Order: sequence, then structure tokens, then C-alpha cells
Amino acid sequence: MTLTIHIDGAARGNPGPAAFGAVYTRDGQVVLEEKQYVGKTTNNVAEYLALLHALGRALELGAHHVHVFSDSELLVRQLMGIYQVRDPKLQQLYEQAQELIRQFHEFRISHVPRKQNRHADKLCNQALDEAERLGLTGPDPR
Repeated sequence: MTLTIHIDGAARGNPGPAAFGAVYTRDGQVVLEEKQYVGKTTNNVAEYLALLHALGRALELGAHHVHVFSDSELLVRQLMGIYQVRDPKLQQLYEQAQELIRQFHEFRISHVPRKQNRHADKLCNQALDEAERLGLTGPDPR
């Protein structure tokens, strides 16, 4: 099975309250939407957490071929080997991603402009708004 996944991670403040969103489609139809508050961290960590969660869920759903779309140029270029991963925290997350990626027959990742990633971005912001309403985020750092 082939899945297309749009992911987005965001932090309000850097670091700050963070969340991710993921939209999974098969044959052009949305099969699953997910969002999750991940606590206080950086935007880049939130992007990696979105990827790790999405890859794990894709395996659970039985996907063998995965195409991930992200508006994080850093994440995409690091996974493509264009940029080195220098940050120790990101290096750990990168290695976890590589372990998951090896479990697929085919893995592709592509950078898309933010406007082409609106659905995942909307889910991410919903998770942040819900966490804020529940008092999980503390004072808004903006």
C-alpha cells in the first residue's frame, strides 16, 4: 500500500509550546488526520516529531511505500543528505527516522511551500490552540 503524508510541526516561541499535524491520504482520499501537542520544544524538533509519528503510523497502517511532504526545508534537506545534522538533539531524531525509513520498500520526502501544506498546518495549530485552552502551555510566549 502507498500512503502520501503531509506533516507539519510548529512551536509558538522557539522554544515554546509545540505540536504537530499529519494528514494521510491514499489514492487522493484522506484516510486519517492526526494532531498532537508535544510540550515545550523548538520548531525543528516539532517537525522531526511529526515525521517520526507519521512514519510509525504509516507502518501500523501497513504502508510499504510512503511519500512525505513537509514545508520544513531543514528537515527535508537533512533527510535527503543535502544538509548535515549538526544539532545533537536533531541527530538523535534523525537516526530514529532513518531506522523507521529502512522499514519501507520505498520512502520519498519532498519540500512543499506552506500554502500546499495548509491542512497539516491547520491541524498543528488546532492542537496548539486546544493545549492553550486546557492550560497546558502556560503563558503565551508571543
